[in-house]
Amino acid sequence: MRGFKDFLMRGNLIELAVAFIMGTVFAAVVAAFTKIVLDALGLVVQVEGLSDLTAAGINIGNFLTALITFVLTAAVLYFFVVTPYNRFQALARAAEPAPVVAPTSEELLTEIRDLLREQRTGIGSASTETASTGSQS
Repeated sequence: MRGFKDFLMRGNLIELAVAFIMGTVFAAVVAAFTKIVLDALGLVVQVEGLSDLTAAGINIGNFLTALITFVLTAAVLYFFVVTPYNRFQALARAAEPAPVVAPTSEELLTEIRDLLREQRTGIGSASTETASTGSQS
């Protein structure tokens, strides 16, 4: 039972459930909006129900209704979900401090080599000065 509880409380499952519920509710909102647009389009085309529209005896109304629903759903999702989300992500990225780049191992080895070289030259010159000073006295 503990494993089942861990599975249910896992973040991905909760996020998926919330997304599913929000998607279902959002679909109802888009469907209502689409009905308004289709009714307005029906008034323009002078057809009482757009799904009853025929051309040369072929019922194209259902296809047009599905196509308009798809385009409106895509437009609503893009302008009210995707675009604000992209703007938010851009602002979040701009607010983040730039990552500190760690030196590579080659850079560290070069720095160690240079420090060792400085120590050798500093010790060698000091001992040379002492030896030359001692010989003069």
